[in-house]
Amino acid sequence: MEQTTNDKYQWLCWQPLSRKVLLDCGYLKLNEVISKSQCPAGKEDSFFTLSLAPWVNIIALTEDNRVLMVEQYRHGVEGITMELPGGCVEGEDPLAAAKRELREETGCVAETWTYLGKNHPNPALQDNLCYTYLAQAVEQVEEPTFDGSGTEKINSRYVNLADIGDLILSGTISHSLVITAFHFLHLRSDLTLKA
Repeated sequence: MEQTTNDKYQWLCWQPLSRKVLLDCGYLKLNEVISKSQCPAGKEDSFFTLSLAPWVNIIALTEDNRVLMVEQYRHGVEGITMELPGGCVEGEDPLAAAKRELREETGCVAETWTYLGKNHPNPALQDNLCYTYLAQAVEQVEEPTFDGSGTEKINSRYVNLADIGDLILSGTISHSLVITAFHFLHLRSDLTLKA
């Protein structure tokens, strides 16, 4: 992780002294990091972080400006959420992961792909990035394929792009990475989207 080394901000930094993996679940690792503050007091303390693979989110638009959303049960909130297709980067580059995840989760492919941006999902605890892509001219070419474990169940639905703001304000879309993805799209005034 890149730190600002400007002397003006040096007092904000912490120097990691050791890192120990406490639990390895495959897709995430729980770490204990011992760090020392770079401020004059030089305090040392333990911090707990999560190491995860990068993630991707896809805003998938049809020719008539409908967004392909997915609904699935999330154990963290113990409820069904409305999200974008997406998932983990599994050794490939983020764009290849986005194309794979869109096809796996929804059976769809897209004609045009545009990188919208990346963000840290939760920099207080996590070390990964989430990459967001716009997929245009989306069409379904096959049925979704899931991992076979029986734990991944997803319902796809189309929503008018013009309705996304209301879905966010009403709390129907509450996933912060999905809201961030739509903000990236909003910032890209250079993109041509049908009204």
